[in-house]
Order: sequence, then C-alpha cells, then structure tokens
Amino acid sequence: MPPTDNDTRPLRELVVSGLNNVFLSLERLAGGLVTALMALFALTLLGAVLLASLLGVGLLFLPAALRLLRAVANRERHRLSRWGAPIPSPVATRGPTTLADASRALVHDVQVRRDLVWLVCHSTLGLLSGLLGVLLPVIAVRDTTFPLWWWLLPPDAAGASIGVPVHDWYTALAVGLLGVAWGAIMFGLEPILAWLQSWPGHRLLGPHSRIVLNERITELTVTRAAALQSHTAELRRIERSLHDGAQSRLVAVIIQLGSARRTLGTNPERADAALERAQATAEGALAELRGLVRDILPPALENHDLEGALSALATGCSVPCTVEAEGLGSLASSIEATAYFAVAESVTNVTRHSGAGYARVRVGREGDTLHIHIHDDGRGGAAENAGTGLVGIRRRIEAHDGTLTVDSPEGGPTDIRVELPCGS
Repeated sequence: MPPTDNDTRPLRELVVSGLNNVFLSLERLAGGLVTALMALFALTLLGAVLLASLLGVGLLFLPAALRLLRAVANRERHRLSRWGAPIPSPVATRGPTTLADASRALVHDVQVRRDLVWLVCHSTLGLLSGLLGVLLPVIAVRDTTFPLWWWLLPPDAAGASIGVPVHDWYTALAVGLLGVAWGAIMFGLEPILAWLQSWPGHRLLGPHSRIVLNERITELTVTRAAALQSHTAELRRIERSLHDGAQSRLVAVIIQLGSARRTLGTNPERADAALERAQATAEGALAELRGLVRDILPPALENHDLEGALSALATGCSVPCTVEAEGLGSLASSIEATAYFAVAESVTNVTRHSGAGYARVRVGREGDTLHIHIHDDGRGGAAENAGTGLVGIRRRIEAHDGTLTVDSPEGGPTDIRVELPCGS
C-alpha cells in the first residue's frame, strides 16, 4: 500500500522545522559575524591604546576606547535580545568620559571587566563560528551545483571545494555528492555554531548578580519610600477628613443637644427642632465616617471576591463596561484592595475624562503575578501629571513591587496595564 498523506506529514513537518532552524541559525550567525568583526576592531584598538598607555601616550584615548567597548557590547546585547530573553544595558550606557572615570571602571566596574572578557571571546570564537557558519552553506551550494557548470571553467580551474581537480563527469558528480554531504553537515552544525557564538554573550553581557542585587536594593528603597510617603499622605487625608468633617459635625451635635436640653423645659418646640437638627447632623457625620471607611477598604470586597466586586463596579459605571476575570484563585486582602482601587480609579477616569463609548477590564493570573488590563476607546491623552489619579495608582502598585504601564496617545485609545505580585 502506498504511503498516504497522513503518513508523510510528520516527515514533512520534521524537514520544514529543520530547515527553519537552519535558516534561523544562519541569520543569527551572519548577525554575530558582523558584531564579531566590530569586536575584533575594538579589541585591536583597545590593545593599541593599552600598549601606548605604557608610554603615557594612550591614556588620553582610554575613555574613548572604553566607550567603544560599551557601544559594541550594547550592539551585541541588542542582537541577542532579538533571539531570546532581553539583556539590559548597564545604566551608564555611554561609558566613561574622563580618564579618571576610565581608570575607575577598569579597576572597580565588574561589568566593564566582563565586557572585556566577552570582547576577547567574541572576536575569536565568535568570529570563527560566524565565518564557518556563513561559508558552510556557500560551499554546500557551490559543490552541489558543480556538475551543472564545471565544464564552463578552464581545465586547470575546475576543482572541488577541498582542492581535488576535476577533469571528467564522474569526478564532477562526485563533487555534487560532496556538496550534499556538506549540506547534511550544515543541517546539523549550524544550530551548534549559532549557540556557540552566542554563549559568551549570554554568560557575560547580562548584569552581574552583584549589580542585579544593588539595583534591586535601590528599587526596593525607592518603592518603600514611595509607599511610606503614600501612607503618610493617606493618614493626613484621613486626619483632615475627620477634623474638617465628622469632628466638626459631632461638635455641632453636642452644641445642638446642649441647646435642646436647656430649652426643653421652657420651649419644647424649640428643643424638638434642635434635636432634629442634631439628628440630621449626626446622620451626616455617620455618612462621612462610612465614606472614609469605604476609601480605606472597599465594602464590596467584604461581601464579594475581587471578580464580584469588579463586576459590581462595572455595573455602576455610566460608560458601558465589561469585566473579564478568571482563574484568580486566593488573593491577599491587600492585593485585592490595591487591584480594586486601580480599576475603580481607572474606570472613574474613563467616565470623567475620556469621552469613551465603552470600556473593558480584563483580570487574570499567571503564576504569582496578577495582570490587569483596562481599555477604553476614548480620546486618550491620559498623563500622570494631568490630575487623573494615575500617580496615586502607581504609588499603591509600587508599594507591592508591582508595575503600571499607561499607553494613551492623543486620539486614543487608552490601555492601562497593571502587574501585581500576588504570591503563591
């Protein structure tokens, strides 16, 4: 029975996948060959500067040489980031600008020393890998097609890629078979060469663990300071609300009750009116206290989970709003409150400022991260300095080591994305 289409499909898929892998590896090797040539130039220049520095002449060019090193390394970081996980550039992306800065960088900067080691590896191993990876397909195509055009060459010029002279069709066909062998070698070797070329960059160009730790400490210091500032501002707001609102109303209640007590025996009608005023004032104070408590912890979260609270929030929005939430699992109350406030403030902005026809809220969880996406089709232009409450949202989120991203070009639409670590 002849093979069916279903029988040959796995083989075709395997061949197509292999060819795609080879072409992708070839593209990576070609790009790496370019940066390897740049690294070789930078290494030669840096070596010349260091040799000249022994005579005191090259010291003036040391900052420029280290800036060139940083530029070439950043180019490789950008190239490697296209094919895998992003490799961030150091904070000082331009490199040292003075001789003192260059000297300190050589002695104390861990990343500069790692860049130097990478420069040596990439200008040698990376260059050889790139040359071999680019020449292999050229040799394979040349030898495979050799039987088609060898007879056009002068007798003394016809030969295989390995130097064997060709004078007849039999030898020419053998060269064609050699080209097929080169193709098979290329099929298996190109991905290995691409990995070998990029391996030093992945190991050395990424931030050192000490640098990552220092950046993390700095980030935590900033976010904790912002959280403390936000907490202090919240306490002051509560204090002002109590002082200017509920406290003054309660003082008025005391005065009105005292007035009612004094006039109760002589003028009951006046006392009754004072009691009514005291009751109304007390009810107003109670409403203010309830509003203050609602701002501290949304009552919707007391009776519902986050999904139910957000659905209730969307129902009360004057702009048509949909909520999509699934797989949230169990969340800490502080995370739920922060997520709710972020969505509530964003929906309020949609209602007041965007002129949108609809809004959509998507909430999901991936591992230990809660993702929130608020989208509207309004006029856009949302900015943190425009009094839209985005600063308050950012402070609440960063207090939990979360991130806020706002994409709101003029003319719309507006997309607000929140990521909150929510634990396991």
